[in-house]
Amino acid sequence: MINKINKLSKSEFAKVFANIFENASWIANKLYDLKPFTSFEELSSKMINIFESCPKEKKLEILNAHPDLADKTKISSLTPDSKKEQNSAGLDQCTEDEFNEFKKLNDTYKKFGFPFILAVKGKNKNEILNNFRKRISSEPEIEFNEAIKQVKKIASLRLKDLNKNGI
Repeated sequence: MINKINKLSKSEFAKVFANIFENASWIANKLYDLKPFTSFEELSSKMINIFESCPKEKKLEILNAHPDLADKTKISSLTPDSKKEQNSAGLDQCTEDEFNEFKKLNDTYKKFGFPFILAVKGKNKNEILNNFRKRISSEPEIEFNEAIKQVKKIASLRLKDLNKNGI
């Protein structure tokens, strides 16, 4: 499969990898310039490294590209990856009270300057709400670092899905 990836044109490559980091096609474009890759693991490692080594302002842009969790007013504007991840956690099937709690938590969380980010794959809405309630009282620097950690986890999960599905 890595040979197939190495042969992709820049536009094809960007289509495949542009949303590994939410709406950050610039990372895919930088990654393209590092071709050829010897393995999918090398590609994944280099992509994560591009994110890790970018300036704080760029990291903040990526954090802010993430959607609010369980925001029923914005479900139609989610990227396909985000929609699939949120739906797999049951966030599309919240009760009215749960939607209201998510909205309140999302609004309060904005004090950090970015939306609440959690790799929701494999979690249910109760686990997500409990995590949200706990993290909302964090210190800003701790929460920024946790959001970065979650973004990398989301990217790693998306890369694993691509690899498992043969792109």
